[in-house]
Amino acid sequence: MTLHTPATPQAAEHETREAQQWWRDAVVYQVYPRSFADSDGDGMGDLPGVTARLPYLRDLGVDAIWLSPFYTSPQHDGGYDVADYTDVDPRFGSLADADEMITRAHELGLKVIVDIVPNHSSCDHVLFQQALAAAPGSPERDMYMFAEGTGTDGELPPNNWTSIFHGPAWTRVTEADGTPGQWYLHIFDTSQPDWNWENPRVHELFQDVLRFWLDRGADGFRVDVAHGMIKPEGLPDATVNAEGLIDIPEGEVPVYFDNDGVLDIYREWRPILDSYEGERMMVLEAWIPEHRLPLYIGAEKAHQSFNFGFLQARWGVETMRAAIEKPLALADAVGSPTTWVLSNHDVIRHASRYGFAPDYRFGEGLRRDEVPDAELGLRRARAATLLMLSLPGSAYLYQGEELGLPEVSDIPDELREDPSHLRAGVPGRDGCRVPLPWEQDAPAFGFSSTGESWLPQPAEFGPLAADAQQGVEGSTLEMYRTALGLRRELTLGRPEQPVVFEEDLPEGVLGVTRGALTVLVNTTSAAVSLPAGHRLAGAEVLVASAETTPGTLPADSAAWVRVG
Repeated sequence: MTLHTPATPQAAEHETREAQQWWRDAVVYQVYPRSFADSDGDGMGDLPGVTARLPYLRDLGVDAIWLSPFYTSPQHDGGYDVADYTDVDPRFGSLADADEMITRAHELGLKVIVDIVPNHSSCDHVLFQQALAAAPGSPERDMYMFAEGTGTDGELPPNNWTSIFHGPAWTRVTEADGTPGQWYLHIFDTSQPDWNWENPRVHELFQDVLRFWLDRGADGFRVDVAHGMIKPEGLPDATVNAEGLIDIPEGEVPVYFDNDGVLDIYREWRPILDSYEGERMMVLEAWIPEHRLPLYIGAEKAHQSFNFGFLQARWGVETMRAAIEKPLALADAVGSPTTWVLSNHDVIRHASRYGFAPDYRFGEGLRRDEVPDAELGLRRARAATLLMLSLPGSAYLYQGEELGLPEVSDIPDELREDPSHLRAGVPGRDGCRVPLPWEQDAPAFGFSSTGESWLPQPAEFGPLAADAQQGVEGSTLEMYRTALGLRRELTLGRPEQPVVFEEDLPEGVLGVTRGALTVLVNTTSAAVSLPAGHRLAGAEVLVASAETTPGTLPADSAAWVRVG
């Protein structure tokens, strides 16, 4: 490995500071608490269950955990409808349990990132209940996005905006005297009213929330709907197409997202994080056009934003290469490493996505009539993971992907909880949120001692359980452990070793070199052999997604190889 020597003392100080910024190359494991581990047998995961399984995550080789919301909530949207940002929902435990979890994670060398949901609250939040009880124009109403309706008697919504979860984005309230009244905005479910970020009190509220969790030891925040808080002045109608439907051009976002005022919020938050020891950070969930990313990220703004382009890239050399080159260029532009992600709690698991043809466009969950090729999907998912873990920057894993879990499509409709399903009948996101299998032969596969599980686990989860893969050569779990160990040993998350794309490989093979290591990805449906004499033909295989022979890469597979 070639060592880089800083040219000046100032450069040396800069590099020292970057080396302390753990988030720059961290592997972060997302925990969806409802479905991770159930300690009390009620069928729903909880914080003590997370704490008990932290050694597993340490041994997996991750650096940090990110927990989806565990705050007080009626759970109309999996906890993203928050009724109290500074308490733990009793279904998940208590504040003492949260403190114990954070303490134990730190003892094991794991950082803890918690979710913050600033675009909206639950309709059960005390401040929204006060707003409903108060009169139009009152300070209480001003905490949320209330507006007068249009039409003769205000019977029509203030504008034509539609909800991300389908249907109108406005709901009319009944005033205290029983008459139809104002409308409130909910970009998501009716149970998730949007905060009014034009009100300074909302800014103060969330600054206090940040300090609350930082004081309890949180190492950072994942910001939900990070591009959504500020709405355009005057609340204008969205453009509609010839069919009368809201028209959102390819690569753009709805009118209520990505408005410049949201950038000021991160300029307010960054000094708060910087005032705490330990390099506290925030990563944004911002589905925005790529050219807008530099506005969100930087020394006085957010630390990172999720790179969803890699997740969305179709299987193939050109598409996957572009999904690497563009984020790396943007990372250089903003001075912050990119993030890599293949699955999360909002998208179809990549072990199933890759089981479709490359032009498959995944939507809101997997329909029962959409049946992926499970073997092909897992082969490609393993290969894509090896590619992802070889790249500089941070990597975000979603719970269960290290087991190769597929999307579950056959959940009975009456058990589905996703608002998109309840509002529009689409499958929704429950299929990627099914509780984890820990033990092949235990009730609920070890998720819960009583055999209870808030969503049913399919039989195919059994052979994929953690204990069934533990120590089994070639299993997905052991591939992840090996790759994560090598990633740390070879410092692949750091940027010092540039990304170099190999240009002399057979058609359908993507090659990325980082120093002495090259990752080869065969995106074709047949085994590919490197030409005799090729410098990589006799390279040492460090880890592979499928069994290899010297100089040959099986179909839909990847390998890390090292020359010399």
